[in-house]
Amino acid sequence: QVQLVESGGGLVQAGGSLRLSCAASGRTFSNYPMGWFRQAPGKEREFVAAFILGGGSTNYGDSVKGRFTISRDNAKNTVYLQMNSLKPEDTAVYYCAASNRVYAFIAVHYDYWGQGTQVTVSS
Repeated sequence: QVQLVESGGGLVQAGGSLRLSCAASGRTFSNYPMGWFRQAPGKEREFVAAFILGGGSTNYGDSVKGRFTISRDNAKNTVYLQMNSLKPEDTAVYYCAASNRVYAFIAVHYDYWGQGTQVTVSS
């Protein structure tokens, strides 16, 4: 059974940083897309960042480009999201996702989801 477990969320002041982790178990995703999405109260789920190809090509949402960096450690079957220069509008539940496809760039392409971790940025 595949499980994705996020960690690293919390409360931070605007301008601060957080690093989210997502550990996968049940199968190896080193050659498959993995990414991060977020959802704020009353808003739709939003794409944040992803390895859209298993080989390492990355893509970022426009609102986080230049501030967030996605990385992965295949030996640990883990993907990370380094978030810098955080803004109050980054406040949301952040979800890790993994795909069985070769190429995945929107939410419906992802087959597995974590339970989410709350990130709150105070002004």
